[in-house]
Amino acid sequence: MNATPAAQPSQDHSAARRALSWLHTQTNDWLHTEGERWIFVAKAMLASFSALWLAFRLGLDAPYTALATTIILAMPSSGMVLEKAFYRFLGTLVGCAAALALVGFFPQAPIVLFIGLALWVALCTGGAAMHRNQQSYSFVLAGYTAVMIAVPAVDAPAHVFTLAVTRVTEVGLGIICSAVVHDVFFPRRHSRAVMRTVQARYAGFIDFCRQVLEHRITPEEAELNHLRFAADIAALESGRAAAFFEAGHSRSHTRQLHAFNAAFMTALTTFYTLHRLSHRLGHRPLGADQGSCKRADEGPVLALLAPMYAHMARALCDDLRPARLAQMRHGLAKDIAAARAQLAAGPALARPQQIDFDTAAELLERFAANLADFAALYHGLAQEKRQQVSDPGAYSPKTPPAIIFASGFRAGAALLITAAMSYWLAWPAAVNALLMATIFCALASSSPRPTVLVQQVTTGFLIATPLAFVTEFLMVAKADNFAPLVLAALPLFAFGAYLSSGPRWAGVGIGIGMFSATLVVPTNLMRYDVEAFIGSELSMIMGVVVAYLMFKVVLPEHTMGHRGHVAAALWREAQQACDARLHRLKHRYDHRVRDLLSQLNAAAGPAPNAETRAVVRQGLTLLELGHAVIELRQLLHAAHAGAARDSLQAVLDRLAAYLHAPPRERHQHGERALQAILDAGTAVRAALAEPSPESERRARLHTALTDLHSIYTSLLDQFSGD
Repeated sequence: MNATPAAQPSQDHSAARRALSWLHTQTNDWLHTEGERWIFVAKAMLASFSALWLAFRLGLDAPYTALATTIILAMPSSGMVLEKAFYRFLGTLVGCAAALALVGFFPQAPIVLFIGLALWVALCTGGAAMHRNQQSYSFVLAGYTAVMIAVPAVDAPAHVFTLAVTRVTEVGLGIICSAVVHDVFFPRRHSRAVMRTVQARYAGFIDFCRQVLEHRITPEEAELNHLRFAADIAALESGRAAAFFEAGHSRSHTRQLHAFNAAFMTALTTFYTLHRLSHRLGHRPLGADQGSCKRADEGPVLALLAPMYAHMARALCDDLRPARLAQMRHGLAKDIAAARAQLAAGPALARPQQIDFDTAAELLERFAANLADFAALYHGLAQEKRQQVSDPGAYSPKTPPAIIFASGFRAGAALLITAAMSYWLAWPAAVNALLMATIFCALASSSPRPTVLVQQVTTGFLIATPLAFVTEFLMVAKADNFAPLVLAALPLFAFGAYLSSGPRWAGVGIGIGMFSATLVVPTNLMRYDVEAFIGSELSMIMGVVVAYLMFKVVLPEHTMGHRGHVAAALWREAQQACDARLHRLKHRYDHRVRDLLSQLNAAAGPAPNAETRAVVRQGLTLLELGHAVIELRQLLHAAHAGAARDSLQAVLDRLAAYLHAPPRERHQHGERALQAILDAGTAVRAALAEPSPESERRARLHTALTDLHSIYTSLLDQFSGD
């Protein structure tokens, strides 16, 4: 009897499986793109109308303040919401205390009170510009919260305490609703985003190093990569700060992220120095249309270094586990030993070429050690292993003082100008113009493109004007209880939240949300007054326009990331490398220089021009110079008295004079510094030639020679503008 053949799946079943697979793929893609935005909108609306309902139930004077707080706190991840909520509440408390103090000191002197408010707002805005993270938000809140409480109390100072308590209550209610909703319903943990950033950073850096070692990238492209890496360092620190507020984020994890950032900066600086040395030895871009960088005139030093570069590039293609890194370092040591043997057997190199080779070998060994530390920290983070690391210190932002002063002056001047306009116009609604001008002068002070931000908010206000009018007078006016009110206002607020969920239209969405929260939401005793609506709408737009004009007219070049201010600040940091105390100086110097480059990157946009690239080049050269100077200062602390130590001290003195000299005298001081470096090199080599110096001292002398060569070539870069 023949066996019955196995039943074949029907065509209908196969088609159904394909349809289900297609549907699953499309749904999955939607959930990770557009779906995330709509989940964000749903959470923002739940938080907003929950806060509004509670504000109504509690009988608060201004329920829209609680709703506006939830709109402002709507952020992509729960960690970001909790971080911003914490600093908003802190800033609100400080601002209320400042308002109480100012009104208490000047209850019957409105002119003096406004001058005091202007000084307070200027101080807070300067603090916001200095910090440039969520801590800066608390400075902004402290500034304009004082204005929001003190200005209405000008004519009734006895009510200032009630206004302060009400403000804290309403803001606190909005904070609680936002924190609960974003942390409980479909929470997006920022710690996961931080780990994705860490993985991208590690992979991007390894790929960048491999391309440079294989001569597949031009020096200009390398500089732009360093600029983007500086922005990545700042972004990782910002993400770490947000993740700190989430449950499960431990103090040891914070230390690991700090150490990872510090190890990355150290490896990046060493690799940049090595790359610049190779470039000086003869790498020149050929066939730039192919994006390659080949050796135009390979000298004997480059010929000796080529196998080392090739072996290291091959090693970077593998997973950098401890065993592979140990193998790479062992192979590098063998390559260096073979190159030294080849040098000893062949014709002697000229002294400059010998120094170039020794410096390159030292930098390669140093980079391999830096890479091992960086990879170990990365694998510990990726595998969620607790690592005992010393905390090198948090990333510290560095804003040029002129920009801090300009930000504060601009905000204080905006308050006084709008206060004078309010008095001259005798228009009750002009108080809104005063508040909007103050708020946006403060908020935009930390932005690299403040006029663009204020333009977007103004666009949001203009779009919201007809929509808010229709919503309030044709829809909300017909609502007889809370549910119809929600249905009437929901489309407008959801539209603003949707726009704010994407980076391109975020400013427009914020403008729509803030405008609508102020004008549309009814109070406990609602009055539908068209004239008041139009007056409030015009005054708010007027205030934002005043903020825009302040950025365009008052010190327009004193904005975050302006290349002139960044270049001057980079030079001041190099001066600090010669003068500041040595404790953690290397980390502070690295943080501040890269933070300045990060500001430059944010202001320059995706295609930096030639002038911006020149500042990047100068910044990276000064970073290299500063590292060598700091290392030389550390060596001097452990050096024996003698000619070598005296000559190294003379180098530091000449460098300090060069960096502090006026621009017209700088070249002359630079020539003296170059001569001092040459004299110091002779003295250090003489000390090395002494009979059997101890191995530790010999290692320090070799490091000093490497640092002298790095300083020498950095100075030549400064003179040539290369």
